[in-house]
Amino acid sequence: MKVVAFKRELQGSGASRRLRNSGQTPGIIYGGTEAPVTIALDHNALYHALKKEAFHSSILDLEIDGKAEKVLLRDFQMHAFKQLVLHADFQRVDAGKKVHMKVALHFANADVSPAVKLHGATISHVANELEIECLPADLPEFITVDLSNVDVGHSVHAADLTLPKGVTAVTHGNNLTIATASVPAGHVAAEAAATTEEAKK
Repeated sequence: MKVVAFKRELQGSGASRRLRNSGQTPGIIYGGTEAPVTIALDHNALYHALKKEAFHSSILDLEIDGKAEKVLLRDFQMHAFKQLVLHADFQRVDAGKKVHMKVALHFANADVSPAVKLHGATISHVANELEIECLPADLPEFITVDLSNVDVGHSVHAADLTLPKGVTAVTHGNNLTIATASVPAGHVAAEAAATTEEAKK
């Protein structure tokens, strides 16, 4: 994905406010061997890009004054109540160095799992993203969580996920719970009552 930016010479809150009033968003690029560079980006283009999941977990081609750099979006600040991006931070990427990123989880096949098909269970998504480590070229847009074998009372953990080649989960020593399957309380009571009635006959 490509992002176009411009070098920003003026610093300070007054300069940033004037920039926002003119339809631009202040930002910064840091990391690597070069010094940090303050930039300005087109607000509307950035605002719409931020709505795309891939923008948050892809290597971006950031073009400044005709020169492109590979970067990752590291942080952004939104206005408390206006649809306004206040600031964006980008980090330079070295193709030979691993990056740490949080990547979205996409849940699949819940409807065919034994928990849902046989027991009418609900599968709760405990985590919606996973912290991973990989080389920039191996960075996935998202990670699929296959729920097809989940049964009642079982959970899916980070160690159960099939990760793309070259990608490892960063779990800080915890086998993070990703999803759990449980039968709603009312459903259990109804099943118990039906079993009791059956036994009386």
